[in-house]
Amino acid sequence: MNVVGRLAAISGASSGIGAATARALAAKGARVALFARSQERLDAVARVIGDSGGSAHAYAVDLADGDAAQAAAALSKREIGVPDIVINSAGAGRWLDLDETTPTEAIQMMGAPYFAAFNLTRAFIADMLARGSGRIVNVNSPAAFAPWPGATGYTAARWALRGFTQALRADLHGSGIGVMHVVAGETDSPYWEHNPGAHERVPLISGYLGHLSSEQVARAIVRGIEYDRDEVIIPLVLRATLALNALWPWAVRRILIATGRRKGRGHVAAE
Repeated sequence: MNVVGRLAAISGASSGIGAATARALAAKGARVALFARSQERLDAVARVIGDSGGSAHAYAVDLADGDAAQAAAALSKREIGVPDIVINSAGAGRWLDLDETTPTEAIQMMGAPYFAAFNLTRAFIADMLARGSGRIVNVNSPAAFAPWPGATGYTAARWALRGFTQALRADLHGSGIGVMHVVAGETDSPYWEHNPGAHERVPLISGYLGHLSSEQVARAIVRGIEYDRDEVIIPLVLRATLALNALWPWAVRRILIATGRRKGRGHVAAE
């Protein structure tokens, strides 16, 4: 897909990967609709894009709320039209064991990414189907393929997003609307400061996968859209690890458990 002149609706667009993707698309000539909860931070991203000659509109909304998502999408359609691209990059959730997670927080973890992606996509999909074209992009975590200790609710929400992606791809087959699944390794973003303690639960093996910037992930997303890819996994070593997981999941599981957090003991090295 040539992104020049296209309209992209982006969730989680106030910071991190979402904001970086909005800037990258705008720099390529796309128009962007920014969705997140903070009006102030969305306005700051829109201002940067506008100052660089791009076109951005900001819509403050909690996308985990279905009615609110529908209303925000309806407003954006009236103001700037039906998007050609929907990018679901909203994500939250602390890394906690099951017994550390309250039922309320478990529901919140499902709110973003899963319900936010479901609600925003649903709000636009009828118009995209009527037009017969478009791309849906879901930004996910390696936990959606290979869980590690100490992140039970987080992992479940990421598996839900992966399942949604696969089901949506089946539903939309032949409709002219493609679905792309993006999985990135550890990325520098405000997520870590908003979720204290999560970084300490990253399995030690992840140190071999390297660190990405939000801008690197954004560039990969834009390239994936331009080349109509179904799957984008970065960096290359993560792609190789997930390929190994597909063949020998027991081996990857043992590595993640051996280098991950043991309850009450933090990280432990592999024996």
